[in-house]
Amino acid sequence: MLIVISPAKNLDYETPPVTDEHTTPEFIDDSKKLIAELRKLAPQDVSKLMGISDKLGTLNYDRYQAWKPTFNFKNAKQAVLAFNGDVYTGLQAENFKTNDFKFAQKHLRILSGLYGVLRPLDLMQPYRLEMGTKFGVGKAKNLYEFWGDKITDKLNEDLHAVKSNLLVNLASNEYFKAVQPKRLDAEVVTPAFKDWKNGEYKMISFFAKKARGLMSAYIIKNRITKASDLEGFDSEGYEYNASLSKPNAPVFTRKQ
Repeated sequence: MLIVISPAKNLDYETPPVTDEHTTPEFIDDSKKLIAELRKLAPQDVSKLMGISDKLGTLNYDRYQAWKPTFNFKNAKQAVLAFNGDVYTGLQAENFKTNDFKFAQKHLRILSGLYGVLRPLDLMQPYRLEMGTKFGVGKAKNLYEFWGDKITDKLNEDLHAVKSNLLVNLASNEYFKAVQPKRLDAEVVTPAFKDWKNGEYKMISFFAKKARGLMSAYIIKNRITKASDLEGFDSEGYEYNASLSKPNAPVFTRKQ
């Protein structure tokens, strides 16, 4: 089984990492190409490109200027510990034990606009570049074209490494769009999470994002490798809902 999740906009480079184990991103040469183009943008151009405030535009302009192709603990942190959004609140990687990190390193992948595919322990320098950003490089009109087949090919390589034909998609639509399902050597299972509101089950963004992290942690800590075993997921009140589920699209619901 391979799990894919999205990155987060919020980052935490203040909290010391809970492990010294680390690896290096595998698409640094591609990241260098993106950084070279991003460095040409003025702070106000960064703000306009990403639809963010002038303050955030300046912050990320500074990040691009400071980015280096050499990664160490002075300028980087393991990706799974650096990201600090809703998914990662559910994942709680800071509580992983040594064997949890080992399993996650083999079975969890983070899709990234700048780094393509990150393993949990890949050192990552701070950045902001969402996959859906309309940022062209060379002949590529956007990041989907820039990454092309590379993300899918890498996922196939990692699937073969763990001898699995199952990919659990816990990423957002924006990020999973960078994957080419028809070229994957795997069956794709995409869980959904819904909460009871106003008399019906609805997908509420904040809760759904956190639940993706919760399920990722559930898979990692229970060493799950079969799709059918996902039905046992019961974190924070969620339960498998057979009546709402479809093949390869299990639905988990809860009433708060």
